Amino acid sequence: MSNAPQVRHMDHFTIVSEDVEATRLFYADLGLTPGPRPAFARDGLWLYAAEGKPILHVIEVDKLPESRRGVLDHMAFFSTDVQRALDWIRSKGIPFRLQRAPEPFNIWQMFFPGPNGEEVELDFAPGEAAPAGWEGKPIVKAA
Repeated sequence: MSNAPQVRHMDHFTIVSEDVEATRLFYADLGLTPGPRPAFARDGLWLYAAEGKPILHVIEVDKLPESRRGVLDHMAFFSTDVQRALDWIRSKGIPFRLQRAPEPFNIWQMFFPGPNGEEVELDFAPGEAAPAGWEGKPIVKAA
């Protein structure tokens, strides 16, 4: 066994934003709420999940970097009610892709862009009912 530290679980993701308030509102729709944050030199916010843990850190920047995706491809959150999520994303006019992971997992996966160009994934339990219009293949709504 290595002497290296052993990872136990994911702690948080950090994103940058030119518009912290718009970012707060977007993630508030997904159930994340602002909470305590250390007095860092740069402004921002920490967004907390229902379990009371800050899982998304937002740092305010003057300008977003040109390349919006680097080695971190996306961030995924476990959610509930795939139909409600589908209704929400359609009401916002956000492009998305909804699919099921292959056997044996069968989780529902919804991918869409966040307000800063970050890729967001919502995962739903495999036992959730198929959303209206599901025909066994991905549902894609392009921009």
